[in-house]
Formats: sequence, C-alpha cells, structure tokens
Amino acid sequence: MFKLFRYLKPYWWQVLILVIATGGQVYATLQLPALMADIINNGIVPGQMDTVWKDGLFMLGLALLSAVTAFIASYFSAKVGAYFSRDLRAAVFRKVLTFNLADIKDYSTASLITRTTNDVNQVQMVVTMMLSMLLRAPLFCVLGLVMAVQTAPEMSWIIVVGITAVVISVVIIMAIVGPKFKIFQKLIDRVTLITRENLTGLKVIRAFNNEKIEQKKFSRTNEELTRLMIFVDRVLELQNPLINIIFNGTTLLCSWIGISLLNQDFAYLGNMTAFSEYVTFVMMSFLMLSLFFIMIPRANVSAGRINEVLKVNPKVHFVKKTRGVPEKKASVEFSKVSFAYPDAAEKVLDDISFKAEAGKTTAFIGSTGSGKSTLINLVPRFYEATSGEILIDGLNIRDYSQDDLMARIGLVPQRGVLFAGTVKSNIKFGAPNATDEQVQKAAEVAQAAKFIEKLPGGYDAHIAQGGTNVSGGQRQRLSIARAICKKPDIFVFDDAFSALDMKTDAKLRAALKPIVEDAVVLIVAQRVSTIKDADQIIVLDKGKMVGKGTHKELLRACKVYQSIVKSQLSDEEYRKEMNGAA
Repeated sequence: MFKLFRYLKPYWWQVLILVIATGGQVYATLQLPALMADIINNGIVPGQMDTVWKDGLFMLGLALLSAVTAFIASYFSAKVGAYFSRDLRAAVFRKVLTFNLADIKDYSTASLITRTTNDVNQVQMVVTMMLSMLLRAPLFCVLGLVMAVQTAPEMSWIIVVGITAVVISVVIIMAIVGPKFKIFQKLIDRVTLITRENLTGLKVIRAFNNEKIEQKKFSRTNEELTRLMIFVDRVLELQNPLINIIFNGTTLLCSWIGISLLNQDFAYLGNMTAFSEYVTFVMMSFLMLSLFFIMIPRANVSAGRINEVLKVNPKVHFVKKTRGVPEKKASVEFSKVSFAYPDAAEKVLDDISFKAEAGKTTAFIGSTGSGKSTLINLVPRFYEATSGEILIDGLNIRDYSQDDLMARIGLVPQRGVLFAGTVKSNIKFGAPNATDEQVQKAAEVAQAAKFIEKLPGGYDAHIAQGGTNVSGGQRQRLSIARAICKKPDIFVFDDAFSALDMKTDAKLRAALKPIVEDAVVLIVAQRVSTIKDADQIIVLDKGKMVGKGTHKELLRACKVYQSIVKSQLSDEEYRKEMNGAA
C-alpha cells in the first residue's frame, strides 16, 4: 500500500498543516488533566479560589484550542483523503485506457470496475484514518504515558497491563480475519461479473427461459459472500466487548489502587483524577490504532489489486512522436504479417501480404474463425503483429504516435457502440469540432438522417448508455456516421453492414463512394453482395490468404470463394455468377 502514497505528494502542504494541527490538539488536550489535578490539589482542597479561576480559564482556552485544531485536522484529513482517492481512480482509469485488447483479456471487466471503485474506497478509508489518527494516536499514547507516569508513578503498571491485553486481542483478531479479505474481494468481483453479465444478456436469458438457472448461479456466489461477511463481522464484533472489558478493568484498577492511596494522602485525589484521564487517553489511542491495524490487511489486498493494474506494461507501445514523414497518399500495406495470441499453439494469421490503396476498396471474406476481424484489429494496433511489417501511408505502423495513427483511422466495429449523450454528440465523437452541417451530411450518407429526424429532439435526441434505446441497425448507422464525420484517411468497416437490410446496404455503399474517393477502405463482410464491387477481395481460410483479386477473378480461380458464394445464392443465381465470370 505504501507504493500508492505517491499520490499524496501534491498535497504535502495540507498534510503539513494537518500534522501541526494534530500536534496542537494533542498538546492542548494533554494539558487539561494536569490543570484539573492542580485545581483539585492546590485550589479546591486548600480552598484557594484564585487558583481555581486562573487554571479554569486556562483550561477553557486550551479546550477551545483543542477543538479548533481538531476541526482543522479532521477537515484536512477528509479533504486529502478525498483528493487521494480521486487521483487514484483517475490513474487507474487512465491506465485502463492504455490497454489494448490483449491487455484487457488478462482482467475481467467486472474486476476492473471493482478495482476502480470498491478497492479505491477501501484504500481511501485507511488513508483518511491514517491521516487523522496515525500521528495523533501514537502522540497520545507516548505523551499520555509519560505524563501518567509523572503524575502517579505508583500506578503506571496498570497501563502496561491494559496495553498488553489490547495488543494480544488485536493480534488474535487480525490473524483470524486477515486471510479472508483477499477472498472477500474476489467474491465482490464475481458478484459484479454475474450482475453485469445478466444485465447485458437479459434478452437471451428470457428468450431461453433460464432466469432460474441464473438466479441459482448468482445465489451461490451471493450466499458465499454473505457467509464470509457474517464470519468477518462476527470476529470483528468480538473486539468491542474485549476492549470494553479491558477498558473497564483498567478503570476499575485505577479506582481501586487510587482510593487505597487516598487513605494515605487525601491530596492524592488530583493526581488520581489526572492519571485516570491519561489512562483513558492511552487506552482510547490504542483502541483507535487497533481499529486501524485491523483495517490495514483488507486495504492492503485492495492496494495490491490496484497496483497490479497500475504496473501493467501494455503489450503495445507507442512512440511519443511520430518518426519519419508519412506519404501524402493514403495506403495500408501488409508484408508477410503473422499473428498468434500469447502462449497459443497455432497462428491466427500466417504470412499475410497485400496493399490497399487510396480510392480503392479492399474487402476481406472467409469462414468464421478465418482471422478477418483479427487482421482488421492489427491496423489500429489493438493487437501487435507477431512478425512481418504493417505500413500506413508508407510508414511502419510502429513509428506512429498513438494520436497520429488514430487520427488516420475511422473504425466502425462489428457491434455498434454508442455512448450516453445525444445523437449529435455520438456522431461528433471522433470530430468534436464538426459543424452541424457536417454532422447532418454524415448522417445522410450513413442512411441515418430519416430515423434521426423522427426522434424526439432530432439530432439532440437522448441516446442511452450503450445505445439501448435505438435498434441494432440504427446503432450501426450512427457508428458509420461517426466514422464518416471524422473524415479519416483509412475507413475500417469490421462487418459493419451486417445489421443492415440489403436495400439500405446498397444505398449506403452508393452514397459512400464519393466520400471515400481519396481514402483507403477496408471492409470485413460475411455477405458477398456487400463486397462484390470491391477493387480487391482477399479470401482468408484458417488464417491463411488463399485468394486475392476481384469478384470475377476469384470466382474463376479460388475454390474457397466459390464455396462461399454458392452457400449464399440459389443454384440458378450461382450459375449466372459463374457464367458472368467466365
């Protein structure tokens, strides 16, 4: 957890004020019992009212000082703790945004959410508690012990007995509950995962009438988490009665020993009163420290999980500044590119070579699992090629900074992704400075303008998180409009037309032609009709490139492409296609 303390560095001056205020509070508070003893011994017992008034006014001033400094310390501990957690959450979020697809696969989405929220909260609680009591409690313990011994040395052994009892009880409790905290956080991850999975797949669950199965799955994890929470809470609750017994026993000892000493010297009354208060300060400080040290193991587990994310070294590294000068004419070239997932036995892509030029459309087709989407994901460096070279505008992809590379690419993923906001904000997502006319033009090309105008509010209509308040086809068209509005050099359509009907698909591609005259267009598709007019079609089979050419050329020479076309057409339509290619 100490590794995370670097996030306190910007607030060092506030921590310094807190330390000074805490010192003032401890000093003022510890003077009060001594003044009370003086009032009793030198004021009340001999009847010296001047002493009573003088010490009483001094006590009032110290009490006010203690209250003010306590408020200052509490204010800054809460403020610094809140800023610390804010910065830590931001750091985790920024780190996750640097992850590529390979990095994200190492963690579940639910786990990353829990680490950003629950784990950060656990660490914040301990940091806030540390700032408020880690200095105050030891000062009260040490100085209170010193002043107690000076006030009534004959009774000092009572404090040693009380402290020993508190330490033993805390060590036993920590030994029991400490190992459970790691299991606790994993179960929180599991509950978050199941909840998110069920909310995302609610339609499928209902369609297959599997509500009871999912309820049982959730109940098992929920029950396990509940049992663990009950066990931990029961053990921790033992602390209160144990501390009460120790505290009350210590107070009883103070009274018993103090009263026996009063029989020898009645003037000892003030010392006994002051000693009892010092014992209270010391015991309460140890109680606070015990609570703190019981919370540390759980926070330490959370801190470890946070550090695990923060220290991830992304598998894809971008240079800070682009090296070299890209060519003015856009192009994408793969030269003997292969890709395999880490620790995988087989390659997903093997020896892929082609060049896609500006003003031309390059399409990719193949059976499920042939590597089409993986190939497309290499262009924006979501994955890093295992071997070979990828050139963007004549420059090696690894020589681009992240900003420069992404500025050249307009990606439309297979599943349309929208963000909470408005229709306009989603279309302008990649081009925040786009004008309303540009937004409307992009929507028209994407065949989205008609349905947008029918929405309440039009382009200012609300879009729910994930675009759940629009249909799949509408989401896809808005995703396409977003890429068009960006005006990139390279358009990447990853099966982006699959949610569109044939008529809309044809209209969209026709409207898109003049927009992409100077751009590279890469299309992954399942339907032959979508890529039939492409300038270059690349056929993939089990990660290998088994064909390259136009539709007619592939019909003549590529058996894999012939089988794909045949599977999508009737026998009569297939014969016509083959005759037309002959």
